[in-house]
Amino acid sequence: MPDGKLLFVVAVFALAGLVKGVIGLGLPTISMGLLALAMPPLQAAAILVLPSFLTNVWQMLAGPALRTVALRLWPMMLGICLGTWLGAWLGDWLGVGLNEADARYSGALLGAALAAYAATGLASIRFALRRAREPWAGPAAGVLTGLIASATGVFVIPAVPYLQAIGLEKEDLVQALGLSFTVSTLALTVNLARAGALNVALAGPTFSALAAAGAGMWLGQSLRARLPPQMFRRCFFGGLLLLGAYLVARAFL
Repeated sequence: MPDGKLLFVVAVFALAGLVKGVIGLGLPTISMGLLALAMPPLQAAAILVLPSFLTNVWQMLAGPALRTVALRLWPMMLGICLGTWLGAWLGDWLGVGLNEADARYSGALLGAALAAYAATGLASIRFALRRAREPWAGPAAGVLTGLIASATGVFVIPAVPYLQAIGLEKEDLVQALGLSFTVSTLALTVNLARAGALNVALAGPTFSALAAAGAGMWLGQSLRARLPPQMFRRCFFGGLLLLGAYLVARAFL
């Protein structure tokens, strides 16, 4: 990888880690969105795997009630895996997915996912879901999240709105996000291995990205108590909306 592109990768993951440290999510969303500007989505997703997995495990284990959260959310986690693997098969059949031949359309799907996520954040849309509906709503949200992740490398829609809707307490929600993102990353890794995207040539960029993401996440956690959350969220979602719109437009121009 050329030095200029490597520096770009490091800068992207430092920014993504910073955002994740402050608001608890955003690493795959920001890194996939920005890396797609400079490389095929398949390559970007391969670099993302290790930083995403380790930072999400860190977030998942830091919470107070992993066993309770996992027992409540395991049907959704199973749905994420099934949706991700089904999405890879459908992507091959439909010609849409995380491979270089399909990069144009995958970029458009990524942009649409980013824009949809940003719109819900900017509008402060919050949903409430009764506990009795979780047995079917959780797996459905998981499968849809997996299908979107298999084509875009981003696993926030509709997982994040769903987890916000089921009424988890603050620390449990952060831990649930870490669990969901960890499972999504592992499921996506299976797809990437199947596509032959994981190779030794990406080791340097991957470990550089991991170091940058870790440093950014540590800094973000330090800044979390000092920054007005609403101001930061507006800037974050506004930037994602612009980036998503650009990726969609670029695919059809």
